[in-house]
Amino acid sequence: MSVARLLATWFGCGYAPKGPGTAGSAAAVVIAWILHEYAGIQPLWFGVFALALTVPAIWAADVTARETGLKDPQIVVIDEVVGQWLAIAGASHLNWKTWLAAFLLFRAFDIWKPAPVRQLERLRGGTGIVLDDVMAGVYAALVLSAAGWFNLY
Repeated sequence: MSVARLLATWFGCGYAPKGPGTAGSAAAVVIAWILHEYAGIQPLWFGVFALALTVPAIWAADVTARETGLKDPQIVVIDEVVGQWLAIAGASHLNWKTWLAAFLLFRAFDIWKPAPVRQLERLRGGTGIVLDDVMAGVYAALVLSAAGWFNLY
């Protein structure tokens, strides 16, 4: 397996038989939870990690799309990781409610694809594969941030 394919599938999560995108998002949450619990990483840092992963994610998604001959292969889930980490970055603090809310909000925006998420999806190659999830993650982060501002969690 190439480095691009390994990264694009988020170390194999993209090969989940049902709901590979959900599996990628869940893996992102689990990794974030471990980093928070055992290394003390705070929410904002997941936004930094997501931004740092964006360029390699675009490259890996682009290579994998070309290798498979598909515009947006289901096995590519690194875009879900980037978007999910952006969603988590919107939390003012982390508890079971924010982990769940970040997961559900990101998945909802990723599936619903409100403007400009759907328009970003139309961009070519890895750019379109990743940037629509970046925007879905931003939307989820904004909702999570607003909920925190109103002390809803």
